[in-house]
Amino acid sequence: MAIAKTKAADQIAPDRRAAADQAAHPAPVAEFTKDEELEALRQMLLIRRFEEKAGQMYGMGLIGGFCHLYIGQEAVVVGMEMAKRQGDQMITGYRDHGHMLACGMDPKGVMAELTGRRGGYSKGKGGSMHMFSREKNFYGGHGIVGASVPIGTGLAFANKYRDSDSVCLTFFGDGAANQGQVYESFNMAELWKLPVVYIIENNRYAMGTAVTRSSAQTDLSKRGLSFNIPGTEVDGMDVRAVKAAGDEAIAWCRAGNGPTILEMMTYRYRGHSMSDPAKYRTKEEVDKVRTEHDPIEQVRARLLARNWASEEDLKKIDGSVRAIVNEAAEFATHDAEPDPSELYTDVYR
Repeated sequence: MAIAKTKAADQIAPDRRAAADQAAHPAPVAEFTKDEELEALRQMLLIRRFEEKAGQMYGMGLIGGFCHLYIGQEAVVVGMEMAKRQGDQMITGYRDHGHMLACGMDPKGVMAELTGRRGGYSKGKGGSMHMFSREKNFYGGHGIVGASVPIGTGLAFANKYRDSDSVCLTFFGDGAANQGQVYESFNMAELWKLPVVYIIENNRYAMGTAVTRSSAQTDLSKRGLSFNIPGTEVDGMDVRAVKAAGDEAIAWCRAGNGPTILEMMTYRYRGHSMSDPAKYRTKEEVDKVRTEHDPIEQVRARLLARNWASEEDLKKIDGSVRAIVNEAAEFATHDAEPDPSELYTDVYR
């Protein structure tokens, strides 16, 4: 059973993922080489271990404010990063650490920002939700629900205005999919045929309410149909499926066809934020997803089955990733705090 089929007890609704339709129209899955499988594993492990460490540091009081972890959703951003090319932009909401790491931002700078230190990407003034890297074409990290969508649409407008063939990957969640600014953006993007891929990371619970209890149309891939924007549902727990869908969507946009929507069926293992006990779902449900659909374990299993890596090889990869994360945590713990004069730097009134 695919992750898209797994539902909580309170999600009582007709199953929109009909088995017959899936059989007639199987979702494409990219065939990864050994190097691609290993790279996907490294990147997803980096995000997983980084987020686990961030959760520990939050519990120790080293990280303040809001902190939204990406554990469980790693395949979405890693697969899309594998599909995009240099010059393409990425923008997302506030569950953003994974996106930063996937696009190559320095883990030390990301962790330092979480702890409010001088070496952070926003010089310690932005925190978890507000980081940015022009060098990596990462445009945030936005704390307002749905804010990434009009800004990402604006980036796509700039691409077209400048006659660039770059595409903007605009991420937002299932909860943000009900925001009015999303549909204003859809309308403009299709009207002007802007090169933007709207990626809905449907982790099924938004802040804490099941999609079937909050959305009249639960098939979020259809949200653009009234604007003539095509949409595709994707197994967001399989990095190969994400890569295949990303390749197709980005090619569509780059060819001048306008926007498209990818609904990534994914799942977060932790609460909405570090302050969320996630009592709206059962432990059994979470354990089932982790056991049967974990994106990292899927790659590990394929590598072992094809004799592309041994258990010892995989342990070494995990160990090297943990060393990177530990170094980032050490840097973030001992880096200096911003000078008080920074309170007035880069602040516009």
